[in-house]
Amino acid sequence: MEIRTIHANGVEFAYLALGDGPLALCLHGFPDTAHTWRHLMPALAERGYRAVAPFMRGYAPTEIPDSFEVGALVADVNALHEELGGDENAVVIGHDWGTYPVYGTTERFRRSVAMSVPPNKWLGRGRFLSYDQLKRSFYIFLFQTPLAESAAAAPDFLERLWQDWSPGYDATEELAFLKQSLGNPANLAAAIGYYKSILGTTPPSGRFTAEQAAASEGPVRPVLYLHGAQDGCLSADLVTDVAELLPEGSRAEIVEGAGHFLHLERPQEVNARILDWLG
Repeated sequence: MEIRTIHANGVEFAYLALGDGPLALCLHGFPDTAHTWRHLMPALAERGYRAVAPFMRGYAPTEIPDSFEVGALVADVNALHEELGGDENAVVIGHDWGTYPVYGTTERFRRSVAMSVPPNKWLGRGRFLSYDQLKRSFYIFLFQTPLAESAAAAPDFLERLWQDWSPGYDATEELAFLKQSLGNPANLAAAIGYYKSILGTTPPSGRFTAEQAAASEGPVRPVLYLHGAQDGCLSADLVTDVAELLPEGSRAEIVEGAGHFLHLERPQEVNARILDWLG
């Protein structure tokens, strides 16, 4: 798919697009790119949507801005919805870091899908602080230190994350795309900047207070939540009650035989669940 550009929320975004019709905004996470949606986008286009997958702020060829806080991501999605001609029939799908703006913008979209990362309120239940989960999440704490960029730039660091998070999946193609987006040290530092912001190592800018609050409060309209049963990043055992944190009418489902990148590992099954939810 051809890479196009659009200016939104003060950032020059690069994006992939396919199809015509209501907007279907697809938001990738870490360490990933807009190409992660290459299985879902044709299915959305066939269903009659204009599927758009932006490279998130700081991921080349999108511009590197000066803030990576969650509120900025929410503001990005609000602006992309407007600039891309989104209306009341628009839908949004997010994975990993892409879920944060989904949870903060559900009022703008007819339907919303989030995968692999539950709402912020889940953290209040203390599940994240289990010993096993803290071991899985070592990289979050590493990224708060001066060693972050050097460690992440090691030849096999991102590859090993993919191996741990989606056991048995051949991520060769994803890693090639990732090298294009994060191969430059400035882009890699930007991706790490998301984690520095979320734990407060980088103080908030103060420019996105309302958007930050919306993400923290969580979705106000129903959400489809999907999680891989073999997710090596965030154990599926810890999110069995995630439906309790979602608005009435939501669905939370575990996808067997899939890890963290479930939409790449089990594309036909995940596509079917998403399309069924979109209606």
